[in-house]
Amino acid sequence: MPTGSCFCGNLKIEYTGEPAMTVLCHCADCRHISGGLYSYNVVVPSSEFKITNGTPKEITKTADSGKSITNNFCPECGTTLFRYGDSFGGKDGMRIIKAGVLDDVNLVNSGKPTGELYASERIKWVAPVQGANQTEGMGS
Repeated sequence: MPTGSCFCGNLKIEYTGEPAMTVLCHCADCRHISGGLYSYNVVVPSSEFKITNGTPKEITKTADSGKSITNNFCPECGTTLFRYGDSFGGKDGMRIIKAGVLDDVNLVNSGKPTGELYASERIKWVAPVQGANQTEGMGS
């Protein structure tokens, strides 16, 4: 069962089953929330996702897609662990886990992204993931 945690370890998550998708996102929101050039996301159904320790703080905003997205982060250290939003079925839909919080790096190594969202916003010197579906916006 894959597990993850924030920087300070006060907030812990886990999920069961296989991810519905693994995607990179190049939108401005993901660059801001990750502090990186893009975000790598593991998307799982909310029914297979669980917070095992702590209570995240939430902030909701209108995303680049024009739809609502809610960011869940540790109130102590500020690490974003997961998100949910209208584009992914709302609160009862999918959980968009930030792959960098996963405890087992082998999950990230073996989970090559199958898609890239907001591909036209990719930083120009970052190469596309070979074989990944390139979409504009949230795509399909």
